[in-house]
Amino acid sequence: MNGQDDFERNLRERLAQDAQAVRPAAAPYPEIVRQGRVEQRRRLAVAGAVLVALTVVPATALAFTGERAGSHPADRVSVAGGGPGPSAAPQSPQPPSGPAGPATSGQLADGLTLQDAATGLEQCLDYNVARRPDGPMGTRALGKASDYRILLAHRSTGNDNSPGDGHFIVAVKDTPVQIRLICTVKDGRVEGSNTSGGGGAEPDRGPVVPDMNGGKLYLQRLSGSGPWKLPYRWGSIGTVVDPRVARVTVSYGGATVEAAIDHGWFAATGVLERSVTMAPRIKGYDAQGTQVYDSDQDKYYDKPIP
Repeated sequence: MNGQDDFERNLRERLAQDAQAVRPAAAPYPEIVRQGRVEQRRRLAVAGAVLVALTVVPATALAFTGERAGSHPADRVSVAGGGPGPSAAPQSPQPPSGPAGPATSGQLADGLTLQDAATGLEQCLDYNVARRPDGPMGTRALGKASDYRILLAHRSTGNDNSPGDGHFIVAVKDTPVQIRLICTVKDGRVEGSNTSGGGGAEPDRGPVVPDMNGGKLYLQRLSGSGPWKLPYRWGSIGTVVDPRVARVTVSYGGATVEAAIDHGWFAATGVLERSVTMAPRIKGYDAQGTQVYDSDQDKYYDKPIP
Protein backbone atom coordinates (compact mmCIF):
# COMPACT_ATOMS: atom_id res chain seq x y z
CA MET A 1 0.00 0.00 0.00
CA ASN A 2 2.88 2.30 0.77
CA GLY A 3 4.06 2.04 -2.82
CA GLN A 4 0.67 2.94 -4.18
CA ASP A 5 0.38 5.90 -1.83
CA ASP A 6 3.79 7.16 -2.94
CA PHE A 7 2.79 6.85 -6.58
CA GLU A 8 -0.41 8.85 -6.12
CA ARG A 9 1.42 11.52 -4.12
CA ASN A 10 4.06 11.88 -6.85
CA LEU A 11 1.36 12.09 -9.51
CA ARG A 12 -0.46 14.87 -7.72
CA GLU A 13 2.75 16.86 -7.26
CA ARG A 14 3.62 16.58 -10.98
CA LEU A 15 0.11 17.61 -12.04
CA ALA A 16 0.31 20.61 -9.73
CA GLN A 17 3.70 21.58 -11.16
CA ASP A 18 2.39 21.26 -14.74
CA ALA A 19 -0.65 23.42 -13.97
CA GLN A 20 1.60 26.06 -12.45
CA ALA A 21 3.78 26.01 -15.58
CA VAL A 22 0.93 26.61 -18.05
CA ARG A 23 -0.94 29.24 -15.97
CA PRO A 24 -0.71 32.66 -17.73
CA ALA A 25 1.06 35.37 -15.90
CA ALA A 26 -1.07 38.21 -14.64
CA ALA A 27 -1.00 41.22 -16.96
CA PRO A 28 0.42 44.34 -15.38
CA TYR A 29 -2.42 46.78 -14.65
CA PRO A 30 -0.55 50.04 -15.58
CA GLU A 31 0.32 48.70 -19.01
CA ILE A 32 -3.33 47.79 -19.70
CA VAL A 33 -4.46 51.31 -18.77
CA ARG A 34 -1.79 52.97 -20.95
CA GLN A 35 -2.70 50.89 -24.01
CA GLY A 36 -6.39 51.63 -23.49
CA ARG A 37 -5.79 55.37 -23.42
CA VAL A 38 -3.66 55.25 -26.59
CA GLU A 39 -6.38 53.33 -28.40
CA GLN A 40 -9.02 55.80 -27.23
CA ARG A 41 -7.02 58.77 -28.54
CA ARG A 42 -6.50 57.04 -31.88
CA ARG A 43 -10.22 56.43 -32.30
CA LEU A 44 -11.05 60.05 -31.40
CA ALA A 45 -8.54 61.32 -33.99
CA VAL A 46 -10.06 59.13 -36.70
CA ALA A 47 -13.56 60.30 -35.84
CA GLY A 48 -12.46 63.94 -35.96
CA ALA A 49 -10.88 63.49 -39.39
CA VAL A 50 -14.12 61.99 -40.69
CA LEU A 51 -16.11 64.98 -39.41
CA VAL A 52 -13.68 67.41 -41.06
CA ALA A 53 -13.95 65.54 -44.34
CA LEU A 54 -17.75 65.63 -44.18
CA THR A 55 -17.62 69.40 -43.64
CA VAL A 56 -15.04 70.19 -46.34
CA VAL A 57 -16.37 68.05 -49.20
CA PRO A 58 -19.62 70.01 -49.85
CA ALA A 59 -17.73 73.33 -49.90
CA THR A 60 -15.20 71.93 -52.35
CA ALA A 61 -17.98 70.54 -54.50
CA LEU A 62 -19.62 73.96 -54.57
CA ALA A 63 -16.39 75.62 -55.67
CA PHE A 64 -15.86 73.23 -58.56
CA THR A 65 -19.52 73.28 -59.56
CA GLY A 66 -19.49 77.05 -59.70
CA GLU A 67 -16.58 77.04 -62.14
CA ARG A 68 -18.01 74.44 -64.52
CA ALA A 69 -19.17 75.91 -67.82
CA GLY A 70 -22.90 75.54 -68.39
CA SER A 71 -23.74 74.83 -64.73
CA HIS A 72 -27.07 75.95 -63.36
CA PRO A 73 -27.92 77.35 -59.91
CA ALA A 74 -30.15 74.33 -59.19
CA ASP A 75 -27.20 71.97 -59.70
CA ARG A 76 -25.00 73.68 -57.13
CA VAL A 77 -24.66 72.40 -53.58
CA SER A 78 -25.68 74.89 -50.95
CA VAL A 79 -23.31 75.04 -47.99
CA ALA A 80 -26.00 76.43 -45.70
CA GLY A 81 -28.74 73.99 -46.63
CA GLY A 82 -26.69 70.96 -47.63
CA GLY A 83 -28.72 70.43 -50.77
CA PRO A 84 -29.71 72.02 -54.07
CA GLY A 85 -31.07 75.53 -53.79
CA PRO A 86 -34.11 76.86 -55.63
CA SER A 87 -33.62 77.72 -59.29
CA ALA A 88 -33.13 81.44 -59.88
CA ALA A 89 -35.27 83.04 -62.55
CA PRO A 90 -33.13 83.98 -65.59
CA GLN A 91 -32.52 87.71 -65.84
CA SER A 92 -33.42 89.33 -69.13
CA PRO A 93 -30.72 91.62 -70.54
CA GLN A 94 -31.27 95.28 -69.76
CA PRO A 95 -31.61 97.48 -72.84
CA PRO A 96 -28.94 100.15 -73.17
CA SER A 97 -30.10 103.52 -71.89
CA GLY A 98 -27.55 105.72 -73.60
CA PRO A 99 -24.97 105.96 -76.35
CA ALA A 100 -21.84 103.85 -76.56
CA GLY A 101 -18.59 105.44 -75.50
CA PRO A 102 -15.72 106.40 -77.80
CA ALA A 103 -12.82 104.10 -78.62
CA THR A 104 -10.29 106.13 -76.60
CA SER A 105 -10.43 108.28 -73.49
CA GLY A 106 -8.84 111.18 -75.38
CA GLN A 107 -12.03 111.65 -77.39
CA LEU A 108 -13.62 113.01 -74.21
CA ALA A 109 -11.63 116.18 -73.52
CA ASP A 110 -11.69 119.05 -71.03
CA GLY A 111 -13.11 117.01 -68.18
CA LEU A 112 -16.27 116.00 -70.03
CA THR A 113 -17.55 112.54 -69.15
CA LEU A 114 -19.53 110.00 -71.11
CA GLN A 115 -22.56 110.94 -69.00
CA ASP A 116 -22.10 114.61 -69.96
CA ALA A 117 -21.94 113.64 -73.62
CA ALA A 118 -24.96 111.34 -73.31
CA THR A 119 -27.02 114.11 -71.70
CA GLY A 120 -26.03 116.53 -74.46
CA LEU A 121 -26.95 113.98 -77.12
CA GLU A 122 -30.40 113.44 -75.60
CA GLN A 123 -30.98 117.19 -75.62
CA CYS A 124 -29.73 117.42 -79.19
CA LEU A 125 -32.13 114.73 -80.41
CA ASP A 126 -35.04 116.46 -78.69
CA TYR A 127 -33.94 119.77 -80.19
CA ASN A 128 -33.88 118.38 -83.74
CA VAL A 129 -37.17 116.55 -83.44
CA ALA A 130 -38.91 119.63 -82.01
CA ARG A 131 -37.71 121.73 -84.94
CA ARG A 132 -38.28 119.18 -87.72
CA PRO A 133 -40.51 116.35 -86.47
CA ASP A 134 -41.51 115.22 -89.97
CA GLY A 135 -38.37 116.19 -91.85
CA PRO A 136 -35.67 113.89 -93.23
CA MET A 137 -33.89 114.12 -89.88
CA GLY A 138 -37.02 113.75 -87.77
CA THR A 139 -37.81 111.22 -85.05
CA ARG A 140 -37.75 108.10 -87.23
CA ALA A 141 -34.45 108.88 -88.97
CA LEU A 142 -32.60 110.18 -85.91
CA GLY A 143 -33.58 107.29 -83.65
CA LYS A 144 -32.71 107.02 -79.95
CA ALA A 145 -29.62 107.96 -78.01
CA SER A 146 -28.82 104.27 -77.56
CA ASP A 147 -28.42 103.99 -81.36
CA TYR A 148 -25.41 106.31 -81.26
CA ARG A 149 -21.76 106.28 -80.33
CA ILE A 150 -20.02 109.34 -78.93
CA LEU A 151 -17.21 110.26 -81.32
CA LEU A 152 -15.88 113.46 -79.75
CA ALA A 153 -16.68 115.88 -76.94
CA HIS A 154 -14.74 119.02 -75.99
CA ARG A 155 -15.26 122.62 -74.94
CA SER A 156 -16.38 125.29 -77.39
CA THR A 157 -15.41 128.95 -77.48
CA GLY A 158 -18.01 131.60 -78.22
CA ASN A 159 -17.78 134.31 -80.88
CA ASP A 160 -19.76 137.37 -81.95
CA ASN A 161 -22.45 135.26 -83.62
CA SER A 162 -22.74 132.81 -80.73
CA PRO A 163 -21.46 134.40 -77.52
CA GLY A 164 -20.62 132.34 -74.48
CA ASP A 165 -18.53 129.22 -74.05
CA GLY A 166 -19.95 125.72 -73.92
CA HIS A 167 -19.05 122.36 -75.38
CA PHE A 168 -19.43 120.35 -78.57
CA ILE A 169 -20.91 116.85 -78.67
CA VAL A 170 -20.27 114.77 -81.80
CA ALA A 171 -22.22 111.51 -82.10
CA VAL A 172 -22.62 109.04 -84.96
CA LYS A 173 -24.78 106.06 -85.80
CA ASP A 174 -24.34 103.59 -88.65
CA THR A 175 -27.67 101.77 -89.01
CA PRO A 176 -30.09 101.77 -90.69
CA VAL A 177 -28.47 104.86 -92.24
CA GLN A 178 -25.31 106.69 -91.27
CA ILE A 179 -25.98 109.90 -89.34
CA ARG A 180 -23.58 112.36 -87.75
CA LEU A 181 -24.64 115.01 -85.22
CA ILE A 182 -22.64 118.02 -84.05
CA CYS A 183 -24.36 119.77 -81.15
CA THR A 184 -23.39 122.95 -79.34
CA VAL A 185 -24.50 122.94 -75.69
CA LYS A 186 -24.27 126.06 -73.50
CA ASP A 187 -25.54 126.35 -69.95
CA GLY A 188 -27.41 123.06 -70.27
CA ARG A 189 -29.25 124.07 -73.44
CA VAL A 190 -28.70 123.18 -77.10
CA GLU A 191 -27.68 126.36 -78.94
CA GLY A 192 -27.06 124.81 -82.33
CA SER A 193 -27.04 121.53 -84.21
CA ASN A 194 -25.63 120.26 -87.48
CA THR A 195 -26.83 116.95 -88.89
CA SER A 196 -25.58 115.05 -91.91
CA GLY A 197 -26.25 111.65 -93.42
CA GLY A 198 -23.78 109.29 -95.04
CA GLY A 199 -23.73 107.73 -98.45
CA GLY A 200 -23.30 110.89 -100.51
CA ALA A 201 -19.52 110.96 -100.94
CA GLU A 202 -18.14 111.42 -104.42
CA PRO A 203 -16.89 108.21 -106.02
CA ASP A 204 -13.40 109.64 -106.55
CA ARG A 205 -12.86 110.60 -102.92
CA GLY A 206 -9.74 109.32 -101.25
CA PRO A 207 -9.37 106.66 -98.54
CA VAL A 208 -9.95 109.33 -95.85
CA VAL A 209 -12.88 111.76 -96.10
CA PRO A 210 -12.83 114.83 -93.82
CA ASP A 211 -16.28 115.88 -92.62
CA MET A 212 -17.56 118.62 -94.94
CA ASN A 213 -19.05 120.50 -91.98
CA GLY A 214 -16.16 119.80 -89.61
CA GLY A 215 -15.17 123.45 -89.72
CA LYS A 216 -17.64 124.04 -86.89
CA LEU A 217 -15.16 122.26 -84.65
CA TYR A 218 -11.95 124.00 -85.68
CA LEU A 219 -13.07 127.52 -86.70
CA GLN A 220 -13.57 129.93 -83.84
CA ARG A 221 -14.56 132.68 -86.21
CA LEU A 222 -14.15 133.66 -89.86
CA SER A 223 -10.87 135.21 -90.90
CA GLY A 224 -12.46 138.65 -91.39
CA SER A 225 -14.24 138.68 -88.02
CA GLY A 226 -11.37 139.80 -85.86
CA PRO A 227 -8.69 138.05 -83.81
CA TRP A 228 -9.29 134.62 -82.34
CA LYS A 229 -9.62 134.02 -78.64
CA LEU A 230 -6.61 131.88 -77.69
CA PRO A 231 -5.84 129.24 -76.57
CA TYR A 232 -8.57 127.58 -78.58
CA ARG A 233 -9.75 123.97 -78.33
CA TRP A 234 -10.34 122.50 -81.78
CA GLY A 235 -11.58 119.22 -83.21
CA SER A 236 -11.41 117.38 -86.53
CA ILE A 237 -13.56 114.46 -87.68
CA GLY A 238 -14.21 112.41 -90.81
CA THR A 239 -14.58 108.90 -92.15
CA VAL A 240 -12.00 106.25 -92.98
CA VAL A 241 -13.42 104.54 -96.05
CA ASP A 242 -10.43 102.38 -96.98
CA PRO A 243 -9.56 99.48 -94.63
CA ARG A 244 -5.90 99.89 -95.56
CA VAL A 245 -5.77 103.07 -93.47
CA ALA A 246 -4.26 102.21 -90.09
CA ARG A 247 -3.24 105.66 -88.88
CA VAL A 248 -4.48 109.24 -89.26
CA THR A 249 -2.71 112.43 -88.15
CA VAL A 250 -4.05 115.98 -88.00
CA SER A 251 -1.76 119.04 -88.04
CA TYR A 252 -3.10 122.45 -87.03
CA GLY A 253 -1.28 125.61 -86.07
CA GLY A 254 2.12 123.94 -86.19
CA ALA A 255 1.20 120.99 -83.93
CA THR A 256 0.41 117.45 -85.05
CA VAL A 257 -1.83 115.08 -83.11
CA GLU A 258 -2.68 111.42 -83.58
CA ALA A 259 -6.32 110.84 -84.46
CA ALA A 260 -8.36 108.01 -83.00
CA ILE A 261 -9.81 105.58 -85.55
CA ASP A 262 -13.20 104.59 -84.21
CA HIS A 263 -15.49 102.21 -86.14
CA GLY A 264 -14.78 103.75 -89.54
CA TRP A 265 -14.46 107.32 -88.27
CA PHE A 266 -11.47 109.38 -87.22
CA ALA A 267 -11.49 112.01 -84.48
CA ALA A 268 -8.74 114.33 -83.27
CA THR A 269 -8.56 117.28 -80.92
CA GLY A 270 -5.90 119.70 -79.76
CA VAL A 271 -5.32 123.22 -78.47
CA LEU A 272 -4.43 126.04 -80.83
CA GLU A 273 -1.95 128.57 -79.45
CA ARG A 274 -1.82 131.03 -82.37
CA SER A 275 -3.98 132.37 -85.16
CA VAL A 276 -4.05 130.40 -88.41
CA THR A 277 -5.03 130.94 -92.01
CA MET A 278 -5.19 127.30 -93.14
CA ALA A 279 -7.50 124.47 -92.14
CA PRO A 280 -6.12 121.37 -90.39
CA ARG A 281 -3.98 119.16 -92.61
CA ILE A 282 -5.03 115.51 -92.47
CA LYS A 283 -2.87 112.57 -93.50
CA GLY A 284 -3.59 108.85 -93.64
CA TYR A 285 -1.11 105.95 -93.53
CA ASP A 286 -1.31 102.21 -94.07
CA ALA A 287 0.00 99.59 -91.66
CA GLN A 288 3.50 99.80 -93.19
CA GLY A 289 3.64 103.57 -92.60
CA THR A 290 3.16 104.53 -96.24
CA GLN A 291 1.17 107.72 -96.73
CA VAL A 292 -2.05 106.98 -98.63
CA TYR A 293 -3.89 110.29 -98.13
CA ASP A 294 -3.04 113.99 -97.82
CA SER A 295 -5.77 116.60 -97.50
CA ASP A 296 -3.52 119.08 -99.32
CA GLN A 297 -4.03 116.89 -102.40
CA ASP A 298 -7.80 116.54 -101.87
CA LYS A 299 -9.71 118.76 -104.31
CA TYR A 300 -12.86 118.52 -102.21
CA TYR A 301 -11.24 119.76 -99.00
CA ASP A 302 -11.39 123.50 -98.23
CA LYS A 303 -7.89 124.41 -97.19
CA PRO A 304 -7.81 128.20 -96.61
CA ILE A 305 -9.72 129.55 -93.61
CA PRO A 306 -12.74 131.42 -95.05
